[in-house]
Parts: sequence; structure tokens; C-alpha cells
Amino acid sequence: MTSPLPFLPSGRPPFGDELRQRLGVPRHPRPLDSSPRSRVWYAELSGMPVVVKQLVGTGPEAAERYAREVAALRLAGRVEPPVVPRLLGTDPSERLLVLEHLEHRGEFAEDWVVPYAEALARLHAATAGGAPAPDGALPAWSGPTGADVDSFLALAGTLGCAVPPGARTELEDLLSRLADLPGGALLHGDPCPGNDLHTPAGIRFIDFEQASLGDGVVELAYLRIGFPTCWGSMAVPRPILDAAESAYRAAWRAAAGTEVTGDLTDACAGWLIRGDALVERALRGTADHLARLPRGDWEWGLATARQRLAHRLGVVARTAPADGPLARLAVLSAAMRERILARWPGLEPLPARRP
Repeated sequence: MTSPLPFLPSGRPPFGDELRQRLGVPRHPRPLDSSPRSRVWYAELSGMPVVVKQLVGTGPEAAERYAREVAALRLAGRVEPPVVPRLLGTDPSERLLVLEHLEHRGEFAEDWVVPYAEALARLHAATAGGAPAPDGALPAWSGPTGADVDSFLALAGTLGCAVPPGARTELEDLLSRLADLPGGALLHGDPCPGNDLHTPAGIRFIDFEQASLGDGVVELAYLRIGFPTCWGSMAVPRPILDAAESAYRAAWRAAAGTEVTGDLTDACAGWLIRGDALVERALRGTADHLARLPRGDWEWGLATARQRLAHRLGVVARTAPADGPLARLAVLSAAMRERILARWPGLEPLPARRP
């Protein structure tokens, strides 16, 4: 669930003749919470509970989201034990998916993120063998751009922080390293709290509308950088974070037969400089959101934009080695965080527990 405002559909699931012939007639449908980008129902097919999801919208964007979700579910459906609900049927003409219904436990242990990380690694490894995505529906992951670098350094200047010589070069080199990451892992695209179902049989991921192919390290970084694209941004306590990252690496090694590639500090720095990772999806690409921060703060889910940025700055400042390729960025991040906390002293840390 990536939006704090649930949407309830009206009417019945639009089952066409082909789906009715294959699966039967949906009985006892009732609407479920969803984002405005989809309509979701609970229903029964021959006594079996299912979830029916219809992606809404016009133009190629909605069709692309549907193609991504179907492709990702089919690829991830090969993983055992399962990491996604079973895809029972599709209707491209209606952009409709029929999925098995899974019971979700609403209470979370303090270390919920450890089994989450293990399941995320197995999801990523679904394409470790290089299997092509159906119909080429999954694009390559795209990272931050030169415009993000410009906005981040401009924010540093607005805050009164001197940009160390060489910091821009470090960031430009970062863009190149992120662009050169291997592209074989199946990325969820929005692996947020709420897009994971904690069932008695394990964790299942849902909502693959932003799925892509890339390096799993960019989503492993979510745990450390505070779930950047998510309504439920939070700071995982360090001992649990260490256990979760170890669980991810062990699960990837077992599933893919290789070590995790990519640099976690690079991935965190990439999320730090992306202004679009401070706003919900509908607002991305509409403004320079880093430039907005000195003029005002805004709430999104569990935290404000300034809280999110302060956390991310702290992560990069602490984790980038003093003799590494992001040493100057670490110094700048520490200075920017100090200036933010002095300028807005009421800022709270990100919440440490999942609600």
C-alpha cells in the first residue's frame, strides 16, 4: 500500500467470457482498498477465495503498468517456496489480473524486516539465470540523473554548506557506476511495507506495476536508507538491519549461486540525491522537490520530507568510507544534516517500528 488514501471500487469485476469459461463466475465480490491507479475486489471462484485487480487509467502508461505486473508475476511465480500470489488468470483487454487470495497477518514482530529481506532476495533471484521477461515487458532499472546531482548540490548551497572540491565529480562518477550495474535481477520497483503480505506460509509480494530488471542492491538499500519510495518510511534499528542484510546476502547466495554484486553505499547515495524519492508517485517528475525543502516541509505517510532527507544524509555520512569514492559526499552530507537539524530543531527521527 503505497498511498495513505485508499480507494474503493464500485460495481463488479469485469470478467469477460474467456475468464468465465476458464475460471468460472466470480461470486460474492466485495471491494478492497487500493490506490487510485487500480480497482481491487475480493471474490470467490468455485468456492475458492481470489483477488481480482484491474489497472485503470488511459494511454500507454496504464498498459505499461499492466504489462510489467503480469510479466513480473509470471517470472516470480517460478520461485519456490513462493514469493508472490499465484496468478490464476489475466484479461489484457480489461487490464485484469486474478490472483489467489492470501491471509495477511496484521501484527509484526520487531524483526519483521529479516524474513522480508530473505524473501526479497529470492524474488530478485527469480531471473538470476538470465531468463527473458515475457514479451520484453520489463524495462531496465533507471537511476538518478545529472539533474538530480544539480538539484542536490544547489540545495547544499541554499543551506549554506560549502561543496567540497571534487564532490561533483564524485557524484558524476556515482551516476556512471549505478548505470553500469548488472541488470539481471527481478526488481519489485516499489518494495514497500504494505506491498508485502505476511502469511502463515511466508512473505508474498504484491503490486508489481513498477517492476524492472536491474541489480538487487538498489532495493536492498531500502532497508538502510529508510524505504525511500514508500508511504511507510522508517529507520530499521541497527542490529536488526545487520541481521536483515545478512539474511538477504545468504538467501541470494543460496538461490543464485553467486555473491551479491553492487555497492550498498552507492545505492544509498543514489536514493539520497533523488528529489522524486521525497514525494508520492503521482507527484514525481512534477517539480524540483529538493528545491522546495528550504521553503517548506510536507508530510507523506509516516514522515515529512525533511525527516526523510535528514535520515538519508546521516546514512551516507556514516557509511561512505573516508578513503572511498564518496568521501567528499560523506563530508557534505554530514554538514547538510547538521545544518538541517540546526535550522529545524523540531525534526524527529524516522519511526523505528512498523505500525
